[in-house]
Amino acid sequence: MKTTRQLYCQYLLSSQINYTCTNLAEHFENLDHNSIYRYLKTEKLTPRLLWEKVKDTVVYSPHGAIIFDDTVLDKSYSSAIEGVRRQYSGNEHAIIKGIGLVNCVYYNPEADRFWVLDYRLFDPERDGKTKLNHVSDMLDQLRRRAVAFRFCLMDSWYATTALMTRLIKEEKIFYCPLKKNRLVDDSFGEEPYRAIETLEWTEHEMQQGKIVKVKKFAQDTRLKMFRVTVSTNRTDYIVTNDLTQSDTDEAQKVSGQRWKIEQFHREAKQLTGIERCQCRLNRSQRNHIASALLVWLVFKELADKTAHTVYQLKHGLLSDYLKQQLRNPAIAFS
Repeated sequence: MKTTRQLYCQYLLSSQINYTCTNLAEHFENLDHNSIYRYLKTEKLTPRLLWEKVKDTVVYSPHGAIIFDDTVLDKSYSSAIEGVRRQYSGNEHAIIKGIGLVNCVYYNPEADRFWVLDYRLFDPERDGKTKLNHVSDMLDQLRRRAVAFRFCLMDSWYATTALMTRLIKEEKIFYCPLKKNRLVDDSFGEEPYRAIETLEWTEHEMQQGKIVKVKKFAQDTRLKMFRVTVSTNRTDYIVTNDLTQSDTDEAQKVSGQRWKIEQFHREAKQLTGIERCQCRLNRSQRNHIASALLVWLVFKELADKTAHTVYQLKHGLLSDYLKQQLRNPAIAFS
């Protein structure tokens, strides 16, 4: 029997703990594991498939936000998989071996729903592109696809002069945290640039933010910065080009929407087996990742329609199995 995209994606959707090709072959009649390897080796599933599946289901909003972030698919115990490289993982807070994945999510705040629109594999040895190059490419793709959004949210790693300047030119509003050692000027040119963490804040500025010029920006470009106390030992500095924003709590709320992409990363890793493929070829890994993301879209769309969580849908498969076994056990206790 020949392996198809339908069969492979159904396997990723249904399986609970084992996502290997061998396990699929063992659980589907007349399917040889070599057929699965050939499928993953010869198919060419691209990010465009994700867009084709999601484009008609996205509910746009006048206040919609595009969120960019990356995650690392853990391959710590893999020694010969193509595309695996040592890189920093935010989950592990350490350098690990893995495959980098840069993602683009659209968030509708009125409906409190989000959709993954695009992604790129971070594989500089293969294509020579940085994560910022991939974000730029995805922004170009959003424009070609006429995706309407007002806000762009990202973490401090993507808060570069070039990217923020581009968003200003395209009349998009961005919110992102800046690193504490970033050099800014809040004196309108009267004093030299200084690190953000050394700035002095009045009570009024704590509540409504302050106007700053970030070093290397155009001379007439001013941004609004907000100091947000996250915990007793953590303070974030959020910057935006929306100079009309005058509420620190509101700025924190808008910026906090970017955590929706972290929810997506967690769900994809826990429910689709996106990290579990053991194939060594780069193309096989790319096809597996594409399939896993398509499976996540199916889970997410059904979850939104049925008012369930994606976890309830996935674990419900085991619940149905347990009910069936209690009624008619395959192995009876005696």
